[in-house]
Parts: sequence; structure tokens; C-alpha cells
Amino acid sequence: MNKRIKPILLVWVALGISLNFIGGNLALVLRLPVYLDTIGTILVGSLLGPIGGLVTGSLSGLLTGITTDLFSLYYLPVQMVIGLLSGLLLKSGHPLSKQNIWWITLLVSLPGTICATLITFCLFHGITSSGSSIFVQLLTGFGFNQGWAIFSVQLLTDYIDRFIAIMLVFFLQKTSIK
Repeated sequence: MNKRIKPILLVWVALGISLNFIGGNLALVLRLPVYLDTIGTILVGSLLGPIGGLVTGSLSGLLTGITTDLFSLYYLPVQMVIGLLSGLLLKSGHPLSKQNIWWITLLVSLPGTICATLITFCLFHGITSSGSSIFVQLLTGFGFNQGWAIFSVQLLTDYIDRFIAIMLVFFLQKTSIK
């Protein structure tokens, strides 16, 4: 058995890290309520499987955390969960369809949402570098429980964020030559 890593695999992981870095920083600078930092993780997970997604998410979280957004380091477990799940659910051999994309997005999003909610609540008390923190503060100001406000905002923004990434994978699948 050949244990060498093929160069094309490294290219895909590097592309995924680049997509995550650019998307995440774009969302950070524009204070968007979505994150755009998992597009590459989901793409690589769909192409290379769970380990490829995990490696891409972990390395992009490290890169972003040490260069532009320290908060990314704390959310590494979220990237890892999304990488694993996107690899398991999107590399299963079943192409995405308009009927199943909503459910797959939910299955990829929900565990990451729970993880991110715990991190945001326990470590940062609802205030992070993301544009979605504004909505958490608004809900808290209107009297909502902080944990519930964080989870609600995280659920909505994570779903939209993952839906964007999975739709990109869907369109790439549709346009690629097999």
C-alpha cells in the first residue's frame, strides 16, 4: 500500500484553506452576520471525505486565528465537526439534490451550532468578532435569556452559512464533468 500523499490532495486542501481564509476575512471586515469560513472545509470534505474536511477546517482555523481573527482558534472544534460531517454526508456517493439539500444542510449545521453556542456562551458571553454578535446583543437587550439568544442567532446564521457553502458544492457537482 502506497502511503505517500498525492500532490492533488494537498492542492485541494490548500484551496480549501484559501477559500476559508478569504471568505472568513471578507465576512469579518464587512461585519456580515454569516461567517463564510467553512466553504473550503465543506468543499474539501465533499471531495476528499471526512479526514480531508477535518484537516482543511483545522488548518484554516489555525491560520485565521494566528493572523487575523484570534476568535477562530477557539472555534476550531466547530471547523473540525463541520469537516467530519461534510465528509461523511457529502462524500457518500449520493449527489446532492434539491430535495435533500435542506436536510443535509441541517445535519451539517446543527452539531456545529451546538458546539459554537457552548463556546460563545461559556467563553465569550455572546460577544465575538462576528457580525451576528449584534443580533445576540439585541435579543438579550429585549429580555431574552442570553443562552437562548446565542443559540437562536447561531442556529439561523450557521444554517444560512452552511447552506451557501453546500449550494456552491451542489452547483459544482452539477457543472463538473464526470
